[in-house]
Amino acid sequence: MAIFDDELSPLQQRNLEEALQVKVIDRAALILDIFARRARTREGQLQVELAQHQYLLPRLAGQWSHLERLGGGIGTRGPGETQLETDRRLIQRKIHRLKAQIDDIRKHRQLYRQQRRKTGIPIVAIVGYTNAGKSTLLNALSHADVFVEDKLFATLDPTTKRITLPDKSVALLTDTVGFIRKLPPTIVTAFKATLEELSEANMLLHIVDLTCHNAPEQCQIVEDILADLNLSDKPRITALNKIDLLLNDSRSWDEETAISYLSDQTEADENSVLISSTKRWGLSKLLELISRTLSHTMQPV
Repeated sequence: MAIFDDELSPLQQRNLEEALQVKVIDRAALILDIFARRARTREGQLQVELAQHQYLLPRLAGQWSHLERLGGGIGTRGPGETQLETDRRLIQRKIHRLKAQIDDIRKHRQLYRQQRRKTGIPIVAIVGYTNAGKSTLLNALSHADVFVEDKLFATLDPTTKRITLPDKSVALLTDTVGFIRKLPPTIVTAFKATLEELSEANMLLHIVDLTCHNAPEQCQIVEDILADLNLSDKPRITALNKIDLLLNDSRSWDEETAISYLSDQTEADENSVLISSTKRWGLSKLLELISRTLSHTMQPV
């Protein structure tokens, strides 16, 4: 099997398979396969299945090209073409049914959002590159029990939990699907209902894996995707996560000394905070920053 980093057109995929004599999949297919393994709720499973069918539909022709050469006489349709048309019709019907089911879920979610708006409780949406530690942070701040694993897209389904801020007010914290470089359009489309949680949020909490060698590039990818979703102007703060993994094991560290030491070596602005979700370091300051940002955001115009 050969895996290509860029998304391939159906023709490119077919030509490569004929030239290499191996099964060829592109990056989009690989991501969809990972998504299919990670989805746990009914909504997530439907969204992944929709994306898979939308990806497969234009690639059907290549799968039946060997039968097209067996076609009948002039003016007749060969068995390959007949099977291709049948498969296309079946997949198009499946896509239609999946969209209808997802629309029902979206309507239910919209009703839930309307109820949340009536309460006046502010919403904070966690965003970030996949595997940056979003679910771990949600668990740490809300004492939730969201599935956490050191894998790409370990959490696909949005989870919302209530948190208490330092001023004793409450907010809703929502964990969303992780972003990734060159996120395939079929995935963005299929997860529209999930990503709508971001537009409903009063502010965004961008979590960054500070230990990653290309953390700046990942930050830019997140910013680019937010721009594509027309969310660039949404108020946000940044949590620089996993600081405990940056420390020398030759000495023991506590929260105060670790943050003080790393603050001198990290360029963080007033809207950023150093944290370790696993050790719960920096979370008090993070909650204070969330509270302060929301107080400005929620002020009447």
